[in-house]
Amino acid sequence: MKTGAQAWARIWFGLTALAVAIGLAINLFVAASNYNSLFPTVQGRIFNQFCYFTIQSNLIVGVTCLLLALNLHRASTVFRVFRLTGLVDIAITGVVYHIALAHLYELTGHAAVADFLLHTLVPILCVSGWLVFGPRRLTSARVVLLTTLYPVAWLIFTLIRGAITGYYPYPFIDAGALGYALVLRNVALITLFFLALAFGAMGIDRWLTLRKPRDVLRRPAVP
Repeated sequence: MKTGAQAWARIWFGLTALAVAIGLAINLFVAASNYNSLFPTVQGRIFNQFCYFTIQSNLIVGVTCLLLALNLHRASTVFRVFRLTGLVDIAITGVVYHIALAHLYELTGHAAVADFLLHTLVPILCVSGWLVFGPRRLTSARVVLLTTLYPVAWLIFTLIRGAITGYYPYPFIDAGALGYALVLRNVALITLFFLALAFGAMGIDRWLTLRKPRDVLRRPAVP
């Protein structure tokens, strides 16, 4: 990747991280001020926000993009896994929200701004930034399989927490309303979608590496 392209990549990743930070700050402010929430304390309302897949996905994207803005030549296994996890998770966040959830809410003011940033702008910035700037050669079948650990852990935590508190962050995993059979079916479908996107990203990464070899940061291929 040429010096000019590296500069633009750093700017893009930095802007993506900034969009995440602003979106999260507004989101947490709105949540803390929501006195009609199921959770009576400010601390409880803020903690609840971090239980949402959307918020966690944005956090992963924000941190990995900030790290790339500071240093484009990151290639540790942990970074590779979280980079792909953030990419796939934020893509799922955008797609699922706009297909299945957006019509359920009528947001205004600060809530609408946070909603746009976290569900629309960040997914667009993250996916388009990855397509244009990469970095390439960070994916492999092993990395793809490791990325499944986070969403599986989130689902287990969410179902256990929901069974205890009666609160589920999304209607399609509300075991109290749908029953576990239907929820497990929804989880299976989302898992397949996740794997399809992750392996698809791996294929696209390899195709782009071959198509534009000069744009690839010089690092060994992922085992």
